[in-house]
Amino acid sequence: MFQVHCLESITRGETELYSKYSIGPFLKGQSLTIGNALRRVLLSNLSGVAITGVRITGINHEFSTIPNVREDVIDILLNLKQIVLKGTINEPTLARLSVSKAGVITARDIQLLGDLSFVDPRQYIATLTAPGNIEMEFLIATGQNYITNNKIDPVIPEGFLSVDSVFMPVTQVNFFVETSRTNATSELESLILEISTNGSVNPDTALTTAAEILERTFNQLKITNTEPLAVPNMDTPAEESQEEQLETIFIEELELSVRAYNCLRRANVHTLADLMQYSSAELLEFKNFGQKSADEVCECLQKKFNLTLP
Repeated sequence: MFQVHCLESITRGETELYSKYSIGPFLKGQSLTIGNALRRVLLSNLSGVAITGVRITGINHEFSTIPNVREDVIDILLNLKQIVLKGTINEPTLARLSVSKAGVITARDIQLLGDLSFVDPRQYIATLTAPGNIEMEFLIATGQNYITNNKIDPVIPEGFLSVDSVFMPVTQVNFFVETSRTNATSELESLILEISTNGSVNPDTALTTAAEILERTFNQLKITNTEPLAVPNMDTPAEESQEEQLETIFIEELELSVRAYNCLRRANVHTLADLMQYSSAELLEFKNFGQKSADEVCECLQKKFNLTLP
């Protein structure tokens, strides 16, 4: 059984946490395999919360300017992209900002709902140069990885400007392999893993979550039928074989928009096998799942896997 030791833990700022771990001992060659798998999951598969859209009173497009505000709308969108949130939400939610007094506007001025909070409430948004009135409404959602505004734009409500959404809580992962210090024959080795996060989770939690994701994934490789597999008849469709394959493909492979992805997850649709149990009409019965999301799912299924819902 291998062990995990935290060699170093540093808080460089509210949005920059760093930890260094030694994991092992492993048999020679295993450290590299596990390091690659953990790095990929840490950077791509951990969920986070981010602002996906903003509606600014009196503004219709991103190339506008706001009276008495130093920044133009594009600058504000870039600043909103930098805001780091933490907490849990089950579905996209709204937050509001209303400022009339001249001065600096920061994340602290946004009124959040539920258990959401800002990792750094001092995150700068804009400066109101004279007394006036600026009102904003923010759309906040849960997702994975980094999603550009052009992918978010088709699914956010009318009147909202899309924001590049950085859902990934882990900002950087490095690893290297060293020979185990307790082994003189060089047959064992240790994995040295460095994890940096944006403060929405600590590196310990990120590592544990990544390991759990890998565990669930590899559990699906367990062989439950020890009978020899029959050679399929190539003249007939291998329906059972295809169904088994679909059970191993997660809906993340469809690369759906945040809204469609979250709706499917809340409906306990995790794999393509789960998804293929529904028709496109039945998808519309899912909570907050509209025709646009249903069309998106059908299009991605056809494009990536040449599949059509029943």
